[in-house]
Amino acid sequence: MAPRNVLFLMTDQHRVDTLGCYGNPLVDTPALDALAAEGTRFDRFYTPTAICTPARASLATGLHPFRHGMLNNPERNGGSKDELSDESPMLWRQLMDRGYQVGHAGKWHIGRERGPEFYGLDGEHLPGALNPVHHPSYEKWLEDNGFPPFAVHEPVFGTAANGTGRGHLIAGRLQQPVEATIEAFLTDRTLALLDRYAADWKADGTPFMLSCHWYGPHLPYLIPDQYYDLYDPDDVPLPASMAETFAGKPDVQRQYSAYWSSDDFDAAAWRKLIAVYWGYVTMIDHQVGRLTDALREHGLWDDTAVFFTADHGEFTGAHRLNDKGPAMYEDIYRIPAIARVPGAPARVDDDFANLIDLNPTILELAGVPVPELCDGESLLPLLNGENPETGENPGNGESPGNAESSGTSARSNRDEIVAEFHGHHFPYSQRMLRDRRHKLVHNPESVHELYDLETDPHELHNVYEAPAYAGVRRDLTVRLYRELLRRGDPAYTWMSYMADIGGDRAADVDGVAEEVA
Repeated sequence: MAPRNVLFLMTDQHRVDTLGCYGNPLVDTPALDALAAEGTRFDRFYTPTAICTPARASLATGLHPFRHGMLNNPERNGGSKDELSDESPMLWRQLMDRGYQVGHAGKWHIGRERGPEFYGLDGEHLPGALNPVHHPSYEKWLEDNGFPPFAVHEPVFGTAANGTGRGHLIAGRLQQPVEATIEAFLTDRTLALLDRYAADWKADGTPFMLSCHWYGPHLPYLIPDQYYDLYDPDDVPLPASMAETFAGKPDVQRQYSAYWSSDDFDAAAWRKLIAVYWGYVTMIDHQVGRLTDALREHGLWDDTAVFFTADHGEFTGAHRLNDKGPAMYEDIYRIPAIARVPGAPARVDDDFANLIDLNPTILELAGVPVPELCDGESLLPLLNGENPETGENPGNGESPGNAESSGTSARSNRDEIVAEFHGHHFPYSQRMLRDRRHKLVHNPESVHELYDLETDPHELHNVYEAPAYAGVRRDLTVRLYRELLRRGDPAYTWMSYMADIGGDRAADVDGVAEEVA
């Protein structure tokens, strides 16, 4: 079978609960819902870390953040790398080495100076974390199309916690038509590349991977009135976790709430902000539909795998927080993920999976050997509906992978996920283990957290110190320690002497892990 083309779609700071296919009955997302109806929707899909640059670098390299070393956004760097090492494996270079055309439009945010063109991709570096509204390319596009320049009115700001006045910009009414938005601009750029790649595919079978990464629905939510007022705030339920008291939680969460002035907005204001966020999601879904429609019009629908995901989620008032930050709640670690591979069955998968896993998945689809240095594991067995423990496929269809694929198979246990965090705005180290019922968050500088997600799905009650959970706490702590040790994550060395792992404690002696009683 010929290598698959790949269309890779990514949003930024995108909550799972904003999509119809994930159960939201109010938000209109027909394009993504249709994609999910034909492909696999992952219900337990997680980011390796809820911060843009490290998560995107993990997608690019297939490596955990601690391993590739890009731990912070360049704009808020706490002392880690600003660029990926030249020795790091790169998804796109491996594809280009196999004859793929590779293009990228939109948010890059992997390095401070290096953009897609540095790695040989078709596409321009649009630097930064937020919509590049004053970038020369965008301003020229506006001028060429007779669109008005970027302008916002009725901006919504928070209040600086130190009493100096205006805080962060949260939302505002964009004084441009939908056709003039950054989202439309990025989609136009992607469509232009798709036209070129489709012609080459038809002419000589040259495969392609094309990515469109929108900056939204990341705050600030600056969108036209059509979407700003699309949803009635009275229909918007407030997050149950707005009942957060921060009792028994790391104090940094209370401070972060003040940093974002989350309590300055009353219930009505929060409902409106969430409604605007939903409008932003629907606006992006319209752009997704433009791209999937173009694939069909080019006759490429049966030759192209389509992926949709986000780098991480967003609080949007949950836990009295905003943006993302030093708290490993589901709101920012669980992310949407949809994969539609021609020939694979439509299904919903509840195995734990990770953004890093998409790296070897795409390589396997392309028939490219997965490098030895790769922390991800291909999701193709799950996409094919195989049992992750046995590898058996209940269907009788041919695998959609290439005959030259690496043969990567699903790991035997996808019942848990481990994530890491290294700081945003300031250095702050955390590690998390999440299984099907519980979540443990290891906070070296503060109180640890343990949540029973069966009885407390909104993660309001930290039961780490509760006697009834002593056995659960010990079990999860040992499992987290052993996984960090297996990975080589240096965080395990702190746990060796400080965590509740008792007789299972392991020390690193001359580079060899030895069990000690």
